[in-house]
Amino acid sequence: MNFTNLFSSINPKEVIKNLPDAVFVVDLDGRIVWANDKAAVIFESKARDLKGLNFDEIVANGLFLAEKSYSKRNSVVTGAFTIEGKEFFIEMNAKKYVEQYFITIRDVTAMTNVLTIAERTGRLNKEKNVMFAKLSNEIKSPIQSIIGFSQALLDGLGGEINEKQNKYVKIINKNSTELLYFMDKFLEFARAESSLFHCENQIFDLVNTIQTVVRNNENVLNQKGLNVGYDFEEFTKRAIYSDENAVKIILQNVIETSIKLTDVGSITIKVKYPDMDLVERCGAKITKASNSLSYVEITVSDTGMGLAESEQEGIFEPYTQLDKNRKKTIVRSLSLGTAYTLLKRMGGAIWVNSEVMKGSTFHIILPVEKEIQTEM
Repeated sequence: MNFTNLFSSINPKEVIKNLPDAVFVVDLDGRIVWANDKAAVIFESKARDLKGLNFDEIVANGLFLAEKSYSKRNSVVTGAFTIEGKEFFIEMNAKKYVEQYFITIRDVTAMTNVLTIAERTGRLNKEKNVMFAKLSNEIKSPIQSIIGFSQALLDGLGGEINEKQNKYVKIINKNSTELLYFMDKFLEFARAESSLFHCENQIFDLVNTIQTVVRNNENVLNQKGLNVGYDFEEFTKRAIYSDENAVKIILQNVIETSIKLTDVGSITIKVKYPDMDLVERCGAKITKASNSLSYVEITVSDTGMGLAESEQEGIFEPYTQLDKNRKKTIVRSLSLGTAYTLLKRMGGAIWVNSEVMKGSTFHIILPVEKEIQTEM
């Protein structure tokens, strides 16, 4: 077969005419020389009516952006107009042949709207969370007053109350205490998501920090009769470089969750240096300078009731729990969601392995070297 004869018989305009994108041929002065039928559809006109128009009349900065697309060898997104003046968004690619631009155009209005809405929603969510975080004292103060005054009534500071009144005041005190705990977790999560969070890294003793968090939970541990064991044998360098306050919040929320899941037995906290393949698989941030000593893996294992697969779904995502109408599940996801969000912003990761009646193990991967975090 003679391919030369075959290709010489092809009409380029016929090929262009049948392309799925709008196609314009524009001379170097910006005048539209030719347009295909798809261009007529997108610009709500007829191809013959588009011919002869200045390209800038239907595409904002059209000729300039065509040259930019050609010279940079990539697409550009800009606004466009029908002849009647209706505005929409297009993605444009341009090539230059023999003193003419061949320009392909796609209508990306729907996608641009989606991205704009997503950007606006993300911005509003951050602003909303900043507002919640800044108003935390105003939100919590009335609840704290209810708790304080109801406890004073129970202690007899307001005079003697009868048995029925005592019962009602106990209910008020209990529910307001639970509400304050919920608001603490909600506002903690809002702050972690907001732009107010910034890593304040310093060198500190991780072992001491872990033991401090456990001591803060001694009352509930003693009430349940739970023992806490430590395994720091593989952790040879106690000093790490990270945000100590954020690490305390993460550990508190994870250990607190393990305590709530465990009625009998013990909780074991282990610290070691993870293998790099585990760091890669879990989604922690990795830099060129990182190695296994650049991270620590903290595991919190309990002998509790464990979590069913359905309970593990979305356990770190509070928004996915709202339709379950279970206060315990939502509060747990707020706590773990805060840990997940903080670790993600710090370049780390968290996940859980759990089996019903066999307990749960929470895994935390945390970057701990200054050089690594400087590159993030």
